Amino acid sequence: MTGALTAQTALHGAVWAGLGTVLDPELDEPLTDLGFVKHCWVSPAGKAVVRLRLPTYFCAPNFAFLMVADAYDAVRSVPGVTSVDVRLIDHFASDVINNGVAARKGFVRSFEGEAVEELDSLRADFLRRAVLAGTDRVCRSLRKSPVELAGMTLGDAPAGPDLERLRDRRRELGLPCTDRDPLLIDPADGSPIPMGNLRRHLGLARVTRVSQEANSGVCRGMLRARYPEDET
Repeated sequence: MTGALTAQTALHGAVWAGLGTVLDPELDEPLTDLGFVKHCWVSPAGKAVVRLRLPTYFCAPNFAFLMVADAYDAVRSVPGVTSVDVRLIDHFASDVINNGVAARKGFVRSFEGEAVEELDSLRADFLRRAVLAGTDRVCRSLRKSPVELAGMTLGDAPAGPDLERLRDRRRELGLPCTDRDPLLIDPADGSPIPMGNLRRHLGLARVTRVSQEANSGVCRGMLRARYPEDET
């Protein structure tokens, strides 16, 4: 009995870790850190049950669909999970999203007559923003001039969570991410930033990072207001 309980606890931990890899596409933060995972339970037989929630009833359905679909895939990929039940609660389109994700129908077929394209371009757009925001986080810690930054590679930046986060986002977009690659690149195509565009690029990176962090604060506050019982 103790061994079975230990195995169940370990599997629950693995499922939670899997959910920790799922990001809010706009905020570029894990759902587990944001408080978007309301419930996570794993049975002794390996059935995983997850309930997700968002800061408002009317959060954009395309964002919500991405998160639910990514959570489903993350949980399903955990070794030892035998079945997956991932659902979004308290959202105006939760039934459509949940049914579409469970049936692996994709966004267009799930929202038939309303959606005109899948969400790959939206995901890529948010990843490009994440690269910009991550660039600012890394560059701010370096305290270098724009000209000095232009000559730096990823390998020149100090190791740490911000650098690894930036590498991950660049890797997801298929952008250069080795130690030899430039620190400053255009997130659209991976090309180095020309000298004449340095200040503009760094300014855009800073604005993107500030906006991302401000939106994160707003979402966290709205979630606390919506679910005050979790603060007690």
